[in-house]
Amino acid sequence: MELHHGIDNLHLVNPVVTIGSFDGVHKGHVQVIASLKQVAERLGGETVIISFEPHPREVIYPLEKRPGILTTLEEKRAILERLGVQHLIILPFTRALAELTYTEFVRNLLVDGIGVKGLVIGYDHRFGKNREGTFEKLKGLAEQYHFYLEQEKVYTENDINISSTKIRNALQIGDLRQVNEFLGYAYSLRGKVIPGDRIGRTLGFPTANLALEDERKLLPAGGVYAVQVEAKRKVCGGMLNIGVRPTVSCTGKVRIEVNLFDFEGDLYGESLRVALIARIRGEQKFDGKAELAAQLERDREEALERLKENASR
Repeated sequence: MELHHGIDNLHLVNPVVTIGSFDGVHKGHVQVIASLKQVAERLGGETVIISFEPHPREVIYPLEKRPGILTTLEEKRAILERLGVQHLIILPFTRALAELTYTEFVRNLLVDGIGVKGLVIGYDHRFGKNREGTFEKLKGLAEQYHFYLEQEKVYTENDINISSTKIRNALQIGDLRQVNEFLGYAYSLRGKVIPGDRIGRTLGFPTANLALEDERKLLPAGGVYAVQVEAKRKVCGGMLNIGVRPTVSCTGKVRIEVNLFDFEGDLYGESLRVALIARIRGEQKFDGKAELAAQLERDREEALERLKENASR
């Protein structure tokens, strides 16, 4: 897949386009991409996704608390490439872009900018100033500029329509089962291993402390998780703790620490990918390190069981 920043000097063959943030690249997005590929095959064209950086809400509502992102640009690129998308165009989302009407967006960016041959949109997708670019309004532009237009039906699972907002909400309350079900894969965190205070070693559970590669990445609810970790080109099980560590610290600073099972070696400075498989429990305060260590041993046993169950699916 080719990654493009902006639309200058692009040479695309009969581009068939879909547009959106594609945050999370969840099952609903996968349905749109499947249709995108089918339309491109019929029209003899290339598949193109137009997305934005930063997230549009950060620009349109600058005083609003940032929603947090489910996928970094690198994660999004990797997932879309696996799904067979040929081109990902990243447009810098600015006030000027937000002020374009849907007719200006179609004419300036899609028609004159890249020579759109087909446009596939999600069931509720709108674009342009004040989100006025509905499917019904786009029909006239498709006829005027001679490009194919298709709207996808809503994707539902267990009678629930999937959205990035619903995934964020589930993540923030620790409903990892729902998160991974909606995504179709395990939610993950990426970060570099940084020095910690080595308290885990004194408890018999040494941990790698992570600094996220993108601070906008949305963290799940605090607690302990069974995880799979990619480290030094190896994959191993482990358990992850996210929280303020109330038993051993009073700083109130959120830490991300992962204990790797059956791994030996120095990880300082290494980049890890941590896939969250199951939530074991919420964060708790214990009466001292001995009680905490005993609980960590129980957590380890449960994490191993959850990882075993996941491997057998």
